[in-house]
Amino acid sequence: MSARDIYHNTVKTALEKDGWTITHDPFPLQIGKKRLSADLGAERLISAEKGLQKIVVEVKSFVGQSDVKDLEQALGQYVLYRQILNETGIKRELYLAVSRLTFNSVFTIQLGQILLTNQIIKLVVFDDESEVIVQWIPS
Repeated sequence: MSARDIYHNTVKTALEKDGWTITHDPFPLQIGKKRLSADLGAERLISAEKGLQKIVVEVKSFVGQSDVKDLEQALGQYVLYRQILNETGIKRELYLAVSRLTFNSVFTIQLGQILLTNQIIKLVVFDDESEVIVQWIPS
């Protein structure tokens, strides 16, 4: 099992505060003989009529020497996990969890905006000090 991101527990707490129940920690993925895992699986009741909303969350800290390299690695993992979820028929939305600081430095500039505008990636933005979710993109 790979090492947990430094914000793993922060995001887990923030999701729980936001009304989510953590169902998997980590969330197992398998394609063929390859086994991988995203950081968290969670669900919450939308309404009695609509049932449960289910998500998978991959947590990224962006603490490397280059935001661009961190983004490339996170995007590669995100695309791979999304394809595995689709291929295996797992009905969960995939989100990349990033801190407010990372969102402001990476996803508000043109480089990150092209990923959001073209709906390549979904984000959950959290405040690492108060351990709360501050934004879902798209909302």
